[in-house]
Amino acid sequence: MSARLGVNVDHVATLRQARKLNYPDPVTAAAMAELAGAAQVTIHLREDRRHIQERDLKVLRETCQTLLNLEMAATQEMVKMAYEHKPDVVTLVPERREELTTEGGLDVNGQKDALSRVVKNLKDGDITVSMFVDPDIDQIKASHRISADRVELHTGRYCEARTEKDRSREYSRLIDAAKASTKLGMGCAAGHGLNYENVRPVARIAEIDELNIGHAIVARAVFVGFDRAVREMVELLRNP
Repeated sequence: MSARLGVNVDHVATLRQARKLNYPDPVTAAAMAELAGAAQVTIHLREDRRHIQERDLKVLRETCQTLLNLEMAATQEMVKMAYEHKPDVVTLVPERREELTTEGGLDVNGQKDALSRVVKNLKDGDITVSMFVDPDIDQIKASHRISADRVELHTGRYCEARTEKDRSREYSRLIDAAKASTKLGMGCAAGHGLNYENVRPVARIAEIDELNIGHAIVARAVFVGFDRAVREMVELLRNP
């Protein structure tokens, strides 16, 4: 069974926000992604609102035909937002204002008490909760201890590896982390830095049931169109 594709439409919103206009609309991109075979729409509503806005979350909740995955920081403001709009999944991610994009996984081990409260609050609202973590067994176990439903493995180091030895090491870490999460009864996703050249090995990891990909798809869409960009990625996941 192939992993489902979650298309992150943040960078469609990035282009819109560059001119503070109402286009291109990430809601339109989400609908096109679903029509092209995506099984999930992923957005990250950041504290600084650099791309996705509250309006996008509101409209996507009303229009999304598949699964809506909201990436967010574990803050009171964001928990309130999740309660109001009820995404299907909330993925808790680390967030720093100065970063260009999420640079690593959550330190669940070091924030167990605070994150446990956030997870409980979200699950009380019937929202599935995923933790965005590095492929580290201790972080996987910590996610299980605070009752997370899922983990999403940060694939950045695998994608950025410069040598075959380094990539092989990081790939092994992904396999071990995915197996550990499944053994503990949690679902397992992966994402960050995945593109058309490096995604196939990750898609072959049987325990990973979902891949969230954004920048590579939006970048390819500039040249071939959004529909084709999504369809090409869906095909790679179906035949890894």
